[in-house]
Amino acid sequence: MRLLVKQIRWESDSVVSLTLVDPDGAELPAWEPGAHVEVRLPTGLVRHYSLCGEVDDRTHYRVAVLREPESRGGSRFVHEELRVGARLEIGGPRNRFPFTPSARVEFVAGGVGITPILPMVREAERRGLDWRLWYGGRAASSMAFVDELSALGPGRVRLFAADRGESIDLDAALGRPAGDAAVYCCGPEPLLRAVQDRCAAAWPEGSLHYERFVAPKAAEAPAAEGEADVFVVVAQVSGAEVKVPPGKSVLEALEEANVAAPFSCREGICGTCEVPVVEGVPDHRDLVLDDDERRAGNSMMICVSRAKSRRLVIGL
Repeated sequence: MRLLVKQIRWESDSVVSLTLVDPDGAELPAWEPGAHVEVRLPTGLVRHYSLCGEVDDRTHYRVAVLREPESRGGSRFVHEELRVGARLEIGGPRNRFPFTPSARVEFVAGGVGITPILPMVREAERRGLDWRLWYGGRAASSMAFVDELSALGPGRVRLFAADRGESIDLDAALGRPAGDAAVYCCGPEPLLRAVQDRCAAAWPEGSLHYERFVAPKAAEAPAAEGEADVFVVVAQVSGAEVKVPPGKSVLEALEEANVAAPFSCREGICGTCEVPVVEGVPDHRDLVLDDDERRAGNSMMICVSRAKSRRLVIGL
């Protein structure tokens, strides 16, 4: 769908929000907390942004974009060149970070990781859940949506600014696990790992739900045990057969053979490149599928993954 940029608004000193509407005023597709949309920029770049508006308001979508000094072009374009009145091609919404209500919820967010968390907080408050938000940023001036969040639950929102020598108090946030409780986290990799470690040590399995915006360096894994040095990938629909040498992903090999395939992030974090596995054993290297989905082996993210079998047939 092609949407109109109705408003660009500064939410902090480094984050702008975009309000996107249908040019003809039509309602937009429904979505749920945790969902994101795929934004195709005029430069040809494709980026994924979490929806952070009101779930029940289908007159518009709202996304927020952080100005990144080392931007590969996406955030730089949004902050420096995008203007009200522009039209953007939008795909989705899709949701790989769904919110399932629990009696008690601890939300942990760092930086622009607040964007998928905000609609969850709003939903938790609407349902009357026992929730708290632990929100940190490099500086108070860099933290988006603070007033909006604080108004949702006075006394439930705890703010931590690194320039004041503060860091999220994970002992207080995660120190008292309970049966019907859950943790939702999104933010930079050090925060995610700290939350993962604490939940693994004390919380019931399955309590933690999280989303990454950037793949950690650790995801650039060495060859997995049992990985095929060279294997053949077969695109079932087109019939193309392509050899995949060591060190290359399925997507890279397909591209070199001029076989069209879906992709976006190239880091195994967005889910755009997911394809069905028809035959063979995938070597999963993404950060999208959970353990059960990996064991089932019914699909894979071809932008980073390879195969453990000599032949891999995918539904492409």
